[in-house]
Amino acid sequence: MKHVTGTKVTAAALAVLMGVGLAACGSSSGANGPEGTADDPVEINVWAWEPTLKQATAAFEKANPGIKVKLTNVGSAVQTITSLTNAINAGSGAPDVAQFEYHALPQFALAGSLADMSDMGAKDYDGFYTPGTWAQVNSNGGIYGLPMDSGPTALFYNKEVFDAAGVTEPPKTWDEYYEAAKKIKALGGGHYITADTGSEGSYTILASLIWAAGGRPYEIKDAENVSITLASDPAVKKVADFWQKMIDEDLINTKVNSWSDDWNRGLGDGTIASLNYGAWMSANLLTSASQASGKFRVATIPQWDESKPSNGEAGGSTLAIMASSEKQKAAWKYIDFVNHEREGIDARVDNGSFPSDLETLKSEKFLNGSDQLTEYFGGQEYNKVLAQAASEVSEGFSYMPFSAHAMSIYGDNLGPAYRKEVTLSQALANFQKALTEYGESQGFTVTN
Repeated sequence: MKHVTGTKVTAAALAVLMGVGLAACGSSSGANGPEGTADDPVEINVWAWEPTLKQATAAFEKANPGIKVKLTNVGSAVQTITSLTNAINAGSGAPDVAQFEYHALPQFALAGSLADMSDMGAKDYDGFYTPGTWAQVNSNGGIYGLPMDSGPTALFYNKEVFDAAGVTEPPKTWDEYYEAAKKIKALGGGHYITADTGSEGSYTILASLIWAAGGRPYEIKDAENVSITLASDPAVKKVADFWQKMIDEDLINTKVNSWSDDWNRGLGDGTIASLNYGAWMSANLLTSASQASGKFRVATIPQWDESKPSNGEAGGSTLAIMASSEKQKAAWKYIDFVNHEREGIDARVDNGSFPSDLETLKSEKFLNGSDQLTEYFGGQEYNKVLAQAASEVSEGFSYMPFSAHAMSIYGDNLGPAYRKEVTLSQALANFQKALTEYGESQGFTVTN
């Protein structure tokens, strides 16, 4: 069964999303350019921030001596988007291959800046990847990337702090999570169950909780019509009301921004006692909160209805071929190796990447985990929990075609709610208004 989201959208209707000219329209007739052989070598440029691509690229070059890969980290995911946008608008300087977070892919695919990989071989890969990640790379009737990693949301928690607060089991429901938050706050010493300031870094986290709750606040209806229902979607309201209660009762640390030095220190010393984050967070904790080694554990996220487990994705990324590339055959061979062939996948997963393919998620090698992380998580078989979290991701969620812009204004709109200047529901309504105005300025008719 195909898991494809999105509707047929013309490049003409969406090229203005990023100021990208129609000359950048994606190819749908298969890859072009040299393949890269010993007799006809070629070099391809790849822009990506994922560290495990170093090992995967080395393995690729060894297996494909006719292709040299220039792997460049131009910065974070957001910085990569900025650099790509500048290169596309300038008409030169774009790489052959680029890494995208899933939520940002449609904005480039629908604007015609990416090559359609369907006829390169990607159309045969349905069923290879998890349904959630496969759906994210299908857009506009084409396939614009191969899933590289995934981020099923999981609860990472400091068992030592939870035990000290009398929370002997990870919360299975959001009601239990609320009670646990009160107990952890009662420990004093600045302890909180989690931290959230409504900053840009929280964009995919809130989206994943809405996803898990059954919310579907974004929809591309056709080439000219988009629906944004953040202010009226019942699941969004459910999540917002719950998080509002946590803010009102001072049960969340609303002062410490994600990914800051204070955030890392809080994770390390236990004053930030848990996180609802993507599965890839396990490797980040090992390096950013090393002093908490042996104290952390992993659980599936709390549920609204225990009888119907549901989860969302927080993060994860894909590799895509730029439509402007004149070396698409070689670029496809690289992406196919890194994201689909066993050697490439193993090179990334063995070095900490969380897989997006079903075979790896079921393999004994993966489920056993790494010695380092097993030690970090106190001997827990952590990957078995994360694989369960991946299996519970529900289908049907999609991001809007200007999600990169949404992330850029998220903090300005949501931050005031965490400072108690407005309610979270009001902040989401303001966010919806800003997104509606932006969408309409890009030529869409936006319904709410």
